[in-house]
Amino acid sequence: MKNRERIQARYLRDALPLRLAGLAADLGRVASSARHETGGAAAAAMLEESQYLIEWTAAAAPIELAAELVDLQALLALWRRAWPEAQQIPLLRSLLAVQAKQWADQVMRHVAEDVR
Repeated sequence: MKNRERIQARYLRDALPLRLAGLAADLGRVASSARHETGGAAAAAMLEESQYLIEWTAAAAPIELAAELVDLQALLALWRRAWPEAQQIPLLRSLLAVQAKQWADQVMRHVAEDVR
């Protein structure tokens, strides 16, 4: 991730619901990139960025949400590790796309609940 410190400083200025919306948007980009054969590098970058967004967000979240985010971070780490090979297999690209969309929706439900 380029300019991680700058991105972190900007991200941390936002309230928790806006941070979660940003995470959901990243996960949506993972889903979109994973669907396409040419989106491998973009998906890998978004997987990494999403992990950082979770790291920066979980500490400010209520404990139940923080635990959910840490679990999601672990799943993203697994996908990042497997992605160099998985991106070559259409079924696995589709699986990541579906999972990332579900994760994005799950995070957005917390935004809708107006988590503070």
